[in-house]
Amino acid sequence: MKYIEVDEELYRYIASKTERIGESASDILRRLLGLTVEQAPLEVPEDISHPGKEVEEVQELKANHEVAETAQVNTNTVIAFDELVNEAQLEAQKGAVGRFLFILETLYLSSGNGFDKVLQVQGRDRLYFATSKDALLNASKSANPKEIGNSGYWVTTNNNTAKKRNILSEVLEQFGASEIQASKLAERV
Repeated sequence: MKYIEVDEELYRYIASKTERIGESASDILRRLLGLTVEQAPLEVPEDISHPGKEVEEVQELKANHEVAETAQVNTNTVIAFDELVNEAQLEAQKGAVGRFLFILETLYLSSGNGFDKVLQVQGRDRLYFATSKDALLNASKSANPKEIGNSGYWVTTNNNTAKKRNILSEVLEQFGASEIQASKLAERV
């Protein structure tokens, strides 16, 4: 395996061409260049797939599996919000809950190890995000918690679509999206 450095603009372009979650940079480039795409399943060991683990372990895992989001694995990751979501994949999701979870998972994959910012998004009397299902159920028995992909983060999903959009907008703004970008992306839920 050889490694190359790319500038931010090129990285964003490659990442914007992702067609499936976990698609490697090599697979994207092979597809774009018309070469044979070799697909290997991404195997994430259980012991380092959750928040709170050492950054070096996460960086090593991502480097070994060459996933597209490895160009920056830090809390200062710049996210191209206008190119964040693959429209075809978003449309394939079932209902508002599926689209809500899909966008959150895509944000998780794009944000490096800074995804814990979602824990700051809370209602006045409600907990929307947690690092365990039980934490959300303890806060509200009707929370209907769902894990965001395999991130180790959980979100309450029993809100109406408008509330899901508001929560998503607030999350996106936590990650540096402008109010307009956040609103535009949240409307896709």
